[in-house]
Amino acid sequence: MNNKTLTRCTLALGLAAAIGSAQTLADVVDNSFYPYRDSQPSHPGLSAGMTINQGNVAQFKDIIDPAFLSFIEQGWVELSVGQTTSFDLHPNYVEATRASLGQVSLGTKPGEINGWQAGRPFPEEPDANDPRAGEKLAWNYKYGYNWGDSAAIMPFYWKYRDMNSGRVERTIKFNFHFLNFTGRVNQEPKPAITPNPSELFRGIYVQVLEPHDVRNTQLLIHRAMDDLKRDNSWLYLGFQRRVRRLATGQVTDAFLGSDLMIEDFEGYNGRISDMNWTYKGTRYMLMPFYNHNDLQLDSETHSDSDGYQVVAFGGQGGCFPNITWQLRKVYEVDAEPVDSSHPLAKRTHYMDAQTFTIPRTVSYDRRGSLWKTFTIGQAHPDHHLPKNKGSGVSIDDSFSMIDVQAMHCTTGQFKGQVDPSLSTPEMFSVQHMRATGN
Repeated sequence: MNNKTLTRCTLALGLAAAIGSAQTLADVVDNSFYPYRDSQPSHPGLSAGMTINQGNVAQFKDIIDPAFLSFIEQGWVELSVGQTTSFDLHPNYVEATRASLGQVSLGTKPGEINGWQAGRPFPEEPDANDPRAGEKLAWNYKYGYNWGDSAAIMPFYWKYRDMNSGRVERTIKFNFHFLNFTGRVNQEPKPAITPNPSELFRGIYVQVLEPHDVRNTQLLIHRAMDDLKRDNSWLYLGFQRRVRRLATGQVTDAFLGSDLMIEDFEGYNGRISDMNWTYKGTRYMLMPFYNHNDLQLDSETHSDSDGYQVVAFGGQGGCFPNITWQLRKVYEVDAEPVDSSHPLAKRTHYMDAQTFTIPRTVSYDRRGSLWKTFTIGQAHPDHHLPKNKGSGVSIDDSFSMIDVQAMHCTTGQFKGQVDPSLSTPEMFSVQHMRATGN
């Protein structure tokens, strides 16, 4: 073989390898974002339209998390099964993931990440032999497309309920707002809001509208791009007319007397570095995903002139959303607090593999006993408000935080809106809190 022939063979082999590598890289992204493209998950005896209850739940115990399984076994709730559907995220987010594939890595200690600009940092399938697989999944959640680049929940109803009697003890009406300052892929300005002197990743702003005794209470959270920096959080108390800085530990206090901590928002609202993350495995589970417009909705709690109605609740104490559940691919991840004084021993998160939302979380107290379970219903954006169609955002649409030890729950009914005009950068400032309060 002469040198020219050898060179041609080498180039051909190199090209073939490059093509194979490109196909592999493309498959990584496609498998992460489109797990139901080629086949539908199935389970013996399971079919869309059926109801799972005390009488038949035993045959489905391997696809229901243990806490929710116990609720069905006790007759607290029945589970309606829906068809598995694809919740495709916005193409710009997928392309941002594709553009940075293989360029993102973890730092030497938890909370450090290198090379991330936008998109899903680690779209590869988690490796059970990787001791930091759980941490990578946590980063996928933090930098997920949850609420897109910005969104608002206007209004947002929380109801405090006695689980034994079903009595609604209190109803609080909020507005919630979310804004990503960096990693923006869809809403202008892209890829970041400038100036950003505090180097923020995300802002969360909350305002209480009703009832009168807590009206105009406001919460502001600033999360830094550097995960090792602590959040800056402020609370405005309407009756005191002043802003006060929240101490770090107060994010694990009951928020306004509810069953939620600030840290519970969206499944987990904290720093990666605050937890030790452990990947427990990949499984198919029934998860709360549905089409909002196909449900029988609550006509009493909220009805705007646009005809929108929130999700209705039923089951034991009225603590369970009346929704359908889909069989979906899930990553099970344990999060154990680094701080030994934390009120929890751990949370077990069930992360949806396609959207990287956390629709189910089970929390254990410091003795290791079951304490709370959190359900966050996910609505398809194309079967929701017209403004959400095509947004590629898996819409948080209902929630239920159940304190099984106290037999008490807090439920949430959303009007989620992916509309950048509702959450402007100016809103996420202490000055705005003061101005709004006055």
